[in-house]
Amino acid sequence: MTQRKTSSWIAACAVALAFATPTQAEQIAVGNFGVSANGMPYAVALDKGFFKAEGIQVDGIITSAGGGTSLRNMIAGGVPYGEVNPGVVVAAITQGADLRIISDNVLTVAEFVWAVKPDSPIKTLADIKGKKIGFTNPRSTSQALAQMVAQKAGLQPSDVELVRTGGFGEGYAALGTGMIDVAPIPEPLWAQYKDKLRPIAFASDILPPLSNVVGVTTANMAAEKGDFIRAVIRARRKAVEFMIANPDEAGDIVAKHYNLSPAVARSAVRNLVASRTQGVEYWGSGQINIEGLKRMIDIQKSLGAIQGDADVTKMIDTQFLPDDIRKLK
Repeated sequence: MTQRKTSSWIAACAVALAFATPTQAEQIAVGNFGVSANGMPYAVALDKGFFKAEGIQVDGIITSAGGGTSLRNMIAGGVPYGEVNPGVVVAAITQGADLRIISDNVLTVAEFVWAVKPDSPIKTLADIKGKKIGFTNPRSTSQALAQMVAQKAGLQPSDVELVRTGGFGEGYAALGTGMIDVAPIPEPLWAQYKDKLRPIAFASDILPPLSNVVGVTTANMAAEKGDFIRAVIRARRKAVEFMIANPDEAGDIVAKHYNLSPAVARSAVRNLVASRTQGVEYWGSGQINIEGLKRMIDIQKSLGAIQGDADVTKMIDTQFLPDDIRKLK
């Protein structure tokens, strides 16, 4: 009888301890966090306590220069949730990686502006024939978009010279030294340097909606950390809604995490929350915009970044999205 009472007491204590133990803290992986506009909602979610409000602890954001590095960091670190360029994810899946696309986070490339020096003879896209256009790295989004810009000008890719700069900041410097004639300047760099440049094309005006970054997880993490993943998606959605309603306060938060002046961060946030590309917003709720996703995959195929057949609809898992945004757009 005594043993049974003792066993019952131990079991009750174990249950009590289980409920009293705080949720284990996890990290998430966000490509270019602290640099590029895609990750700004996570800064807001951290600062406003939206992760905690959803019952999870996010104790850090693993960042990188984006692309494959972000995905490798996520997989190697056993991170439940990552935000990555969709082309990289699809390429990895076609090569055998057991990954799932679980949310569509940035639905356009509206952060991009193609700009020249104020005294440049280039006035419009029609003037870029024979000119040097910068891009960051081979098979990058900026390379694909540079080719699309040339096509919008009625040119063949061979009618312009694409020049690798290695980064967007480096591209701005290359423009200043005359190494290139046209540079892609994304937010928040555009807000920082727009007074020293002259735009010749805005992505939101000349390009269709293109899925920019997606939420992704591994098959193992999908099985083990489903509740955490759902909470991350809900918290990020709250952050986007907050940014729309309070762009200046959101800009001040972004300024701290991105090491920007409040004026620059406010300008970038205001620009992007107001942006519409054929009616499509920049920061999405997580709902999958299937046409924009397919367009981006087709672009990556044209660069050779994705080989063979890639049916993206088979790579999507919507179980982690809230019910009201689970249907594909």
